[in-house]
Amino acid sequence: MPGGRLTHTERQQIATGLADGLPYAEIARRLDRPTSTITREVMRNGGPAGYRADLAHRATQQRTHQRRQPAPQGAQTPPQPYGRDAEAVRDYQETLTTVFMTSGLPKMMARVLGCLYTTDTGSLTASELAQRLTVSPASISKAITFLEGLDLVRRERDERRRERYTVDDDLWYQSTIRSARANDQFIETARQGVTILRPGTPAATRLENAARFLDFVSEGLIRAAEQGREVLYTRTETTSDSTAEPRSDDGQAALSAPKPQDPIRPDRTTHGT
Repeated sequence: MPGGRLTHTERQQIATGLADGLPYAEIARRLDRPTSTITREVMRNGGPAGYRADLAHRATQQRTHQRRQPAPQGAQTPPQPYGRDAEAVRDYQETLTTVFMTSGLPKMMARVLGCLYTTDTGSLTASELAQRLTVSPASISKAITFLEGLDLVRRERDERRRERYTVDDDLWYQSTIRSARANDQFIETARQGVTILRPGTPAATRLENAARFLDFVSEGLIRAAEQGREVLYTRTETTSDSTAEPRSDDGQAALSAPKPQDPIRPDRTTHGT
């Protein structure tokens, strides 16, 4: 698979593929490039609707020129522990950011989340985030408020009373529950519409089917999140015979842990079908 930067001709082919409605994977196949390369290229340069080959090529040239300049004070890449390659970590952080953007997060919010997830502590202050991302503290504050509203980050204070922004395993559980319960308002509103539009009519039936579907999916998602929560606290350790054995935080083998109780389902009104 070819490496190196995308050429202007390749960018024109990407623009043509997007105009034809091709998925990223198909465009990547035609260019013999990784799908992640195409995804990152498009999301970094206006998204599927705003991608322009000439503008994308010019922007890439400008970024390349900027990288060759001496880094401003405070913008240096932090030293990497465990013998990691700093450039590889930076490239991976960009890839992870692109994935977050593809899932629907705005660019700055995705950058903040990508930065937090690629630190070993999973926790940074506003000034540390601003320094690593070379953006203003105001941009960090806005991004954190947005992410906190989605239960994707958590605020806490350290021993020096500084506010830190943290990502940890439990946030995946909290975010999943929030996502499942986000359907509740639509479900309730849809069923109100059934009464107004008269049960049995095409419009009312459409709304009732949507409400029943989302209700079923939400119940299943919440139940799965409750049952799978222990996975977030199970660590994989290598035994003496080099086989991996999952262990919980208390050091006991996960297979010998007591079976968790059935999750408590949130109160919901049972509706007839």
